[in-house]
Amino acid sequence: MSLTTLLVPTFTQMLGTLSGWLEKAQRQMPEDQAQALLSARLAPDMFPLSTQIRFACVQVHEAVCRLRGEAFPESIRELRDEGVDAGERPGSFADAQTRIEDAMALLEGLDPDGLDVNADKPLVHELPNGMILDLTAEQYARDWALSQFYFHLMTAYSILRSEKVELGKADYIAHMFPCIRPETIHQR
Repeated sequence: MSLTTLLVPTFTQMLGTLSGWLEKAQRQMPEDQAQALLSARLAPDMFPLSTQIRFACVQVHEAVCRLRGEAFPESIRELRDEGVDAGERPGSFADAQTRIEDAMALLEGLDPDGLDVNADKPLVHELPNGMILDLTAEQYARDWALSQFYFHLMTAYSILRSEKVELGKADYIAHMFPCIRPETIHQR
């Protein structure tokens, strides 16, 4: 499987899912309660929902640049800084949706093989704490970019659920519905 085939559909589908969760939260709650969700956290030492959204988007932007061997544009640092500062300045739902749309536009603008590099290509990934990971392109895509993306996505889902937004498994796997055999759907 190519790295483009691995990453792009997954990122695109799940960013769309995240966008849908935010829309659902806004429909279910009065505006002031919905806005407060952006500052909600699972634990005091964790980042809030607004950061989780931004950091999921950061993973997309970084993966594209890193796999293409491009320097990170200033916009990635700005997005990361927005996420770090989101506890103080969570922004709005419109801001969150814009970040998601920007990440999706980046993906949509890629050539069909835009992330296909030699899977064994060495990548150096320095973490903010100074630790350095030596990875292949395949390891980076599979074990870092996807896992970090899903971590922030699932943390966002968990925050929304903990704040009483009515989300369920169907909201998480809506992109899988076309794969269901019609005769296996049971009426309840």
